[in-house]
Amino acid sequence: MGRVTSGTEDLWHHYGRMRALTDRDVPGTFSWTWGQDGGPGPEVLGDLTGTRVADLGAGAARHAAHLATRHRPARIVAVDASPAQHAMAADLYGHLSPRLRLVHADVVRHLHARPATYDVLYSVFGAVDFTDPRALLPAAASALRPGGRLVFSTLAHYLTGAGARADVAPAAVRARTPDGEEATLHRWVLQGPVWAKALDAAGFATITVSTLPATGRGPRSAATLLVSARFPS
Repeated sequence: MGRVTSGTEDLWHHYGRMRALTDRDVPGTFSWTWGQDGGPGPEVLGDLTGTRVADLGAGAARHAAHLATRHRPARIVAVDASPAQHAMAADLYGHLSPRLRLVHADVVRHLHARPATYDVLYSVFGAVDFTDPRALLPAAASALRPGGRLVFSTLAHYLTGAGARADVAPAAVRARTPDGEEATLHRWVLQGPVWAKALDAAGFATITVSTLPATGRGPRSAATLLVSARFPS
């Protein structure tokens, strides 16, 4: 499959690059599903008016740009560790500052550095998928204000159709280095009860897990787990 990198190379360098050449508008919709073409929208996050929100693993910040322009948060922070994704987001949506703030940082470090800062944290197949939950979920809990919410969508099963894991362990998935060399990175594809147990261990309550069916067909279609939890007040 390729070598596993040391973590210093940007394995997201190529992701979304072709789309950014032609699709530069703020998206008119927000979807949680893998196919990005159905299911519930931002109403899952509740009323964002006046809130402080962070998108964890925001990529090109398309979801964050939608929320910043249509849902009146006090500020939304789009955090991503990839230099290429951060640069792409700045090129596309840097003009939305200060309501949208683009941050190039490791998500876990960013959250730990901001205790009790955010009202809402969310991830759409972002950092929650690609960061060890045993590190990310406690960091998210620490960064939420009492009563704050974490909402994320993640794969309900592997893209091969294989079932999600019954333990907190990652799988290796294909990626490419900036120079095009094949490499691998880690992705956590876990069963719903495993996510719920990990959230409970991190101090969350009022945990809900729902399955959104695949909205498309083909070898890469997949169902989505939509997970919501609240940090106790």
